[in-house]
Amino acid sequence: MPDPSRVTRRDFITAPVAGHARAADFWLRVHRQIMACRFEIVLPGEAGGATPLAREALDYADRLEEVMTIFRDTSELSRVNRGGHAGPVVVGPVLFAVLALCAEVHRETDGAFDVTSTPLSRCWGFLGREPRLPAPGEIEQARSVVGMQHVRLDREGCSVSFDRPGVSLNLGAIGKGYALDRLGALLQRRGVRRVLLSAGSSSILASGGHAEPWQVDLRSTVIDERLARLHLAHGAVGTSGAGEQFVEVDGVRYGHVIDPRTGCPAGGVLSASVITTDAASADALSTAFLIGGPDLAQRYCSTHPDVIALITLDDGSRRPRTFGAYPGVRMTHG
Repeated sequence: MPDPSRVTRRDFITAPVAGHARAADFWLRVHRQIMACRFEIVLPGEAGGATPLAREALDYADRLEEVMTIFRDTSELSRVNRGGHAGPVVVGPVLFAVLALCAEVHRETDGAFDVTSTPLSRCWGFLGREPRLPAPGEIEQARSVVGMQHVRLDREGCSVSFDRPGVSLNLGAIGKGYALDRLGALLQRRGVRRVLLSAGSSSILASGGHAEPWQVDLRSTVIDERLARLHLAHGAVGTSGAGEQFVEVDGVRYGHVIDPRTGCPAGGVLSASVITTDAASADALSTAFLIGGPDLAQRYCSTHPDVIALITLDDGSRRPRTFGAYPGVRMTHG
């Protein structure tokens, strides 16, 4: 069994376990496959009575997937993508809230975070896992339908519309984190105070670690060594990495992370991790900083309190560059 005193990026991929524990403690893990990854809720052993609440929370996550996925024709988001160009599509408060957050993060990251960028990923072949180098005209055609400026959010009518055909929304870079936030809020309302929630290999939400912090190890997906150790009392961690999909043409390697502002793959950053109050923001910002690099991370953190960014550059260095501050965590590098 993995060491129950810490969580690493590799542990998340194989067997998520978490927490800083006394030797006599044991942990209860309730998990399910949701949003194409493992959602897990970790409770201290003495909280065994909360197991039904954990299952209820995962049921809620199933319902959230039905709202936010693009892989089911019946989802709310698919309905918006089909009809948004023809006029306003009325949506529920959950979808509207997450789209409003997307618009806010897009604006505050100078467009580096953009949930309309799917046409670019399709253009480069990464969506179908058949990467290729597109012609400049193809990139420009895809860019013509990318950008939150093409999305209209009517708060009064709780509706969404697009200003042209071809625009589509994909919440893959924020949906898991948003779901963790909703699950965490549900469990808090039901009296569950100490809990760690995770989604796949990239998203964590923790609470109740003031006396015994949750210990989290951050590892790059490329550099096989620990980047930092976090002692997390409360808050969220989101990590984005350059990954393995790429296309190489004339000796030039193009990765799968597309900068929506240029239409071309971003480069120079191996991984970006964000620690902040909520998992949706942590996920979205880690994606933005993977694209925008240390300049964007430094600029954002200088004007937004309670955010830490760790940026690992693709320059042979081993130590991530760190920006910002967050009171809910104590961090050591390496």
